[in-house]
Amino acid sequence: MERQENLEEFEKFENLPEEIDLPEDSAESEESEDDPQAQDELQDLQNKYLRLAAEYDNFRKRTAKERETLVTESRNFAVMQLLPVLDNLERAAAQTCTDEAYSQGISMIVRQWLEALEKLGITAIAALNMPFDPNLHNAVMHGEDDSLPENTIAAEFQRGYISGDRVIRPSMVKVVN
Repeated sequence: MERQENLEEFEKFENLPEEIDLPEDSAESEESEDDPQAQDELQDLQNKYLRLAAEYDNFRKRTAKERETLVTESRNFAVMQLLPVLDNLERAAAQTCTDEAYSQGISMIVRQWLEALEKLGITAIAALNMPFDPNLHNAVMHGEDDSLPENTIAAEFQRGYISGDRVIRPSMVKVVN
């Protein structure tokens, strides 16, 4: 529906004349300067032109902002769909393995994933030993530990990610006290 409105606004600009015809005869221009009706008409046309120029500028800014939002949302959606693959690779890297080359290869893949996410502007949310923030963390367990301050994250079960100020996926954590 919003795209239809944008198209309708854009069509207003397609029907504008390329140039405005001005009188070339100086005698006519002197007459029009004295004619209050012509002055009112000229002022009206100037106002219409200014309003139309302002509408076009607003349309251009709005569509640029919509395009930027669409790109960001699409990127975040794609990354959200791929995060479970990264989680599984991190679990595989954490397992003990007798083949050192295999274990090192999995670790390199995880590093490459994290570097690629960083290039996209997506970073991991710091969780372990941090104060609990319900905007960034999802508490799935609660425990007691006198060595840590109240509402501190003692364990991270699933890493969370953030893009700018938008949370793509909250961290799944255990909170103590």
